[in-house]
Amino acid sequence: MAEKRDYYEVLGVEKGATADEIKKAYRKITKANHPDLHPGDKECEERFKEANEAYEVLSDEEKRKKYDQYGHAAFDPNAGFGGGGFGGFGGFSDLGDIFGDIFGFGGGRTSRNPNAPRRGDDLRTTVNISFEEAAFGCEKEVTITPIETCTECNGTGCAPGTTAEVCPDCKGTGTIRTTQRTPFGMAQSTSPCPKCHGSGKVIHQPCKTCKGLGKVRRQRKVKIKIPAGIDDGQTLSISGKGNAGVNGGPAGDLRVSVIVRPHASFERDGSSVLLNQEISFAQAALGADIEVPTLDGKVKLTIPEGTQPGAVFRLRGKGIPYLRGGGRGDQFITVSITVPRSLTNSQKEHLRAFASSMGETDLGGGKTGIFGKHKK
Repeated sequence: MAEKRDYYEVLGVEKGATADEIKKAYRKITKANHPDLHPGDKECEERFKEANEAYEVLSDEEKRKKYDQYGHAAFDPNAGFGGGGFGGFGGFSDLGDIFGDIFGFGGGRTSRNPNAPRRGDDLRTTVNISFEEAAFGCEKEVTITPIETCTECNGTGCAPGTTAEVCPDCKGTGTIRTTQRTPFGMAQSTSPCPKCHGSGKVIHQPCKTCKGLGKVRRQRKVKIKIPAGIDDGQTLSISGKGNAGVNGGPAGDLRVSVIVRPHASFERDGSSVLLNQEISFAQAALGADIEVPTLDGKVKLTIPEGTQPGAVFRLRGKGIPYLRGGGRGDQFITVSITVPRSLTNSQKEHLRAFASSMGETDLGGGKTGIFGKHKK
């Protein structure tokens, strides 16, 4: 198996990067490598999964601290850190006792019961949707690989028909306390029990399916309902679809970051839809009825006589539905005047006649023109 890359390297950020920098880097990578945009591309799929795994750790303050201290071993269930395991195989034993007790500073904090129920970790993924799907809502299916309770042993980690033994060294506490003589007197410290790796129990006949971990990672497809009005970068939370809990604790949640693909014509500002619409000089000067696109299809827009470049028109109720329900925003149309690139001689003569009637004489292509004027 290939060695895992450093999570900071995966996201392309420095070790001291802020939470915002990590989030921006994650979104950039997942946007560029999303499987929906690269169907069948295994390299993009791997980069996408790698970025999700890195972000799941670096976006969580506690997990990031553990990773900075121990690296990938912090989430390896076989590394001896109390059955840690990436994404919910457990956590570290409470190492605060080491510093709380040392040099006789009282008893420190009470170690967490290794057999107490604990909530599973959240999972993160992204979903890529169109501008219209974000506006009106849709249903999408995503593939996730949550950590689940092993059905073979029901999460005990023991082979069927066998049970675990309470660790004889730590008496089921998961930690051992040692006393040392120091220049400052006797000092006590606690550390994860090396015999049971902080679990408080010893499994003599591990389950063949989960190798004694009590958890397995399985691929699942989950349908997600995208609400109307969702915006790019927002996150949906689906309760109970994350990693399985420990010792009967509840499962974590699935957190889905929404990526909205840009639209060819529309832009979004909150609940408003923005459109730039080109019109001809004649339409602006004389007025006209034109058709403009909206999220609901084409509608008629009346351009009044004498419309100036940059004029903005509003179509009420043609914007984005409010995320919390109760109506829609508006669509705003900014007009610009299209200048023709080539004219026939007849069109030029008519345009010069019009310009002359408006008192404009120094026009390009005429007898005087700007250079002729300077000659005079």
